[in-house]
Amino acid sequence: MNTTDLIGYISAFLTTLAFLPQALHSWKTRDLSGVSLPMYSLFSLGVLGWLVYGLLISSWPIILANSITLVLACAVLALKLKHRE
Repeated sequence: MNTTDLIGYISAFLTTLAFLPQALHSWKTRDLSGVSLPMYSLFSLGVLGWLVYGLLISSWPIILANSITLVLACAVLALKLKHRE
């Protein structure tokens, strides 16, 4: 593995890991009052865009990180839609 890929994998791991606490908190408590529906909608679309970009350029760090983040973001988004205030 070259240095560029290593930096990509480490960065992908950290940014995906940083998103995990919000997803777990939302799942456990079902309290999504602090979650912005427009923000998560735009965020999810942006992550989908990064995933498509990663697929187009065959970049595994981008593909893996954004696949996982997209699942987590969509889970939070689905919970927000289900438990609207």
